[in-house]
Amino acid sequence: MKTIRIDLERNFQYIEIVPIADAHIGDALCDMELLKREIEYVKNNENAYAILNGDLMNNAIKSSVSDIYNERLSPMKQLEMATALLRPITHKILCVTSGNHEDRTYKTDGIDLTRLLCRELGLEDRYSNASVLLFIRFGELRAQETNGSGKNRKVCYTVYVTHGAGGGGRTGSKANRASSLSSIIDSDIYITSHFHTPIAFKESYHRTDVRNSTVSLVDKLFVVTSSFLNYGGYGEKFCFAPTSKDNPHILLDGTRKYFTATV
Repeated sequence: MKTIRIDLERNFQYIEIVPIADAHIGDALCDMELLKREIEYVKNNENAYAILNGDLMNNAIKSSVSDIYNERLSPMKQLEMATALLRPITHKILCVTSGNHEDRTYKTDGIDLTRLLCRELGLEDRYSNASVLLFIRFGELRAQETNGSGKNRKVCYTVYVTHGAGGGGRTGSKANRASSLSSIIDSDIYITSHFHTPIAFKESYHRTDVRNSTVSLVDKLFVVTSSFLNYGGYGEKFCFAPTSKDNPHILLDGTRKYFTATV
């Protein structure tokens, strides 16, 4: 499993994580203005950071179920547009994963579009085609470091990120898919996409501390991101309900261990 350590500023009282996924650049229904606003939000807010979680490009090809005749851009142009849009926030992207739409090209021709995107942005070290576990440290606790530096410890959060897979038309089934990620790995926060329905909820969990022979009750936050697609096309044809495009943002406290999400 890909692990990435992120060390941010001690003076941050909080940070905001903005997941960006299921943009489907190239699809005729892609809400480009909404996507640009989300990217601008990350760019213009010092404490905001982005996670890219797959299906940034629609990547309709002849062997896929997507309508290649309704694409606004070819896959190559989609890659070029994604690169241009994201370049201004390259330094604020925490990690990148691939989605099932980009994986179409890898399955047919062995070309990883998301890896090419990351190479263009200089982010290959923050890319995984499956999942990422982030260790994010920033801010300060009152307790001091154990290394004798005399500095206070940073707050540390773990965030498990994966695009997601499988179906489920009802909101409950999508939430259940998100909750099932806790059986893979113990983490503070889980971020998944793919389902195009914004969801954020918490569950409690008993975490064991083997070193101190103790147990503590902790919260876990599960976030399912929205998409940037307007209603119509495949979803309308097969009678799927429209979903909200309001995208969850995740807030991490830099003075204590506390996290939440807003939709």
